[in-house]
Amino acid sequence: MNDLEILIDAGTRLLAIPIDPAWKPAIKANLAVTLRLAASIDEFPLPDEADPAPVYRP
Repeated sequence: MNDLEILIDAGTRLLAIPIDPAWKPAIKANLAVTLRLAASIDEFPLPDEADPAPVYRP
């Protein structure tokens, strides 16, 4: 069992969310993509003077 599977099992137990074992590969794939995207955002350097935008506009 790898780290993502451990995280999925712990999260579903903690939140008392029953999942079909057949869903685990899709959950694992989604979580891997989400964590990869979060890491790319976290690695983006921001100067100390940067302020959060008060309103997000796409």
